[in-house]
Amino acid sequence: MSFQSFDDPAGGGDHAARLADLRARLRRMDLDGFIVPRADAHQGEYVADADARLAWLTGFTGSAGFAIVTQDRAAVFTDGRYRVQVRQQVDPAQFAAVDWPATRPSAWLRDALPEGGRVGFDPWLHTRKEIETMERGLDGTGIGLIAVDQNPVDAVWPDRPAPPVGPARAHDDALAGETSAQKRARLADELRDAGQAAAFLSLPDSISWLLNIRGSDLPKNPVVQAFAVLSDDGHVALFSDPDKFDDRLRAHLGDQVAILHPEGLSAALLDLEGPVRIDPDTAPEAAFRLLERAGTDIARAPDPAILPKARKSDAELAGMRQAHLRDGLAMVRLLAWLDAQDHTALTEIDIVRKLESLRIEAGITDISFDTIMGAGPNGAIVHYRVTRSSNRRLGRDDMLLIDSGGQYIDGTTDITRTVALGQPSPDAVTAYTAVLRGMIAISRARFPKGVAGAHIDALARQFLWQSGFDYDHGTGHGVGAALCVHEGPVRISRASDTKLEAGMILSNEPGYYREGSFGIRIENLIAVIPAEAEPGREMLGFETLTLCPIDTRAIDRQALSRDEAGWLNAYHARVRDLLSPHLDRPAQDWLRKATQPIGGACSA
Repeated sequence: MSFQSFDDPAGGGDHAARLADLRARLRRMDLDGFIVPRADAHQGEYVADADARLAWLTGFTGSAGFAIVTQDRAAVFTDGRYRVQVRQQVDPAQFAAVDWPATRPSAWLRDALPEGGRVGFDPWLHTRKEIETMERGLDGTGIGLIAVDQNPVDAVWPDRPAPPVGPARAHDDALAGETSAQKRARLADELRDAGQAAAFLSLPDSISWLLNIRGSDLPKNPVVQAFAVLSDDGHVALFSDPDKFDDRLRAHLGDQVAILHPEGLSAALLDLEGPVRIDPDTAPEAAFRLLERAGTDIARAPDPAILPKARKSDAELAGMRQAHLRDGLAMVRLLAWLDAQDHTALTEIDIVRKLESLRIEAGITDISFDTIMGAGPNGAIVHYRVTRSSNRRLGRDDMLLIDSGGQYIDGTTDITRTVALGQPSPDAVTAYTAVLRGMIAISRARFPKGVAGAHIDALARQFLWQSGFDYDHGTGHGVGAALCVHEGPVRISRASDTKLEAGMILSNEPGYYREGSFGIRIENLIAVIPAEAEPGREMLGFETLTLCPIDTRAIDRQALSRDEAGWLNAYHARVRDLLSPHLDRPAQDWLRKATQPIGGACSA
């Protein structure tokens, strides 16, 4: 059994010819340009091969970004996580690399097209919010956004794969902590209270959570690709290929869930009586247009499942703790094995394979994302994925960044450890210590109810900022319970205004990346929990779920405060106590050494 492929990304091919074919198609459609997003109709992080239009056209295989093509210009827009990757994968003679969001698509289009230009887009692949934002940016230019009935990329993609039809399965009610009927009744009550007749759901993880089902349409994310309409009486019309659902699963869903073919979705939306709740941040523009065409009263509001899904039940939290126990054992066995090797004889792929084999022994059903195993300069590529052509042998004094996770039947994990393989450079020690101190600051944080991720993001960056450093990604993302490893809407980032609530699970992962040299990231998953407070106040804090030692060999102990060292020592003692009984003697010995207490020099 193997989950991760080391083949070169599926972005190869004659991109110049594909670009020429697309431009010819646009001329026939009387379009001056076209937007090619990374997204599918469900706005998921992972897309099926049939929806990998951006990779097919440009060669860029990152998990976020988009392209815009006109008759004489073309560009791929990516954020800071992918600046190195996009330069490696995309032919600059065909596509310019544009820093997004520093450059907005509307600003680029203002410069690329004359007044009156016509820019096409597929309304199933963009949210209402995206389109409205772009229209505001184009206001006054005469440039129009034109929704197309047929995607021109699909029209020139001769061997486009078929959509996935992976079998779905029931998710145990005991692991969910609530039956689907209870969830549906709770959300239906909310709809009635708001005077809404129905809600349209387009996020597969929301639908999978609501119905207590899991799927195999996509790798790494155990969701069922589907759309759904939840009525105010708790009935659900589920639009997904019926071949995914066997008799046993249909019995699990019950007679209040009707399974309908996706081809019937448009007609069903045209027939809905409102008010219909629909989320402009997540639902496709096409769904809004169908409801508007029918004259249906639209209630713009968040997906009704998105916050209840983020607030994990006691059963989900218990499952996540158990999954992290097993995952921690796999990680400790890997790190103990690595320290016992002549690491200069190993490659990145060797370590990925070893870790995957240990996770399979621990009971994973899949990995939760492609393992990032970045040695030396490869660690500076934030979302690096090793391939046979990029595979690097470990250097004697490399920093090795290991970002990985597993999907278990009862939980989802995501952990990053950066290992000093030899003698770390002074710059690496400075950066590593600053990253660690930021991670500890988040772990120790206490804050009043009502605080959002934006309010605490700076806690993780403060020590890097003191050295003039920073990182171009959020400090933390939401995590699903036996669902998607990246889950909205909660985040720890400067852009997040979602309030943190008890039961939410996030990553805590500050980092630092020096292109061409090294990358550093330290990541634990944390759950929001109630914290002690004076009478009349409600305070929250974090419980650390991840169980694995943090490498102490690159710490500048003179820069670590006594309180920070105390947190690290207490964390290591907990890791040692929970994991040691399940390890053999060599791994126990390694763990004991890896978790020896350290001192902090300063009192701050």
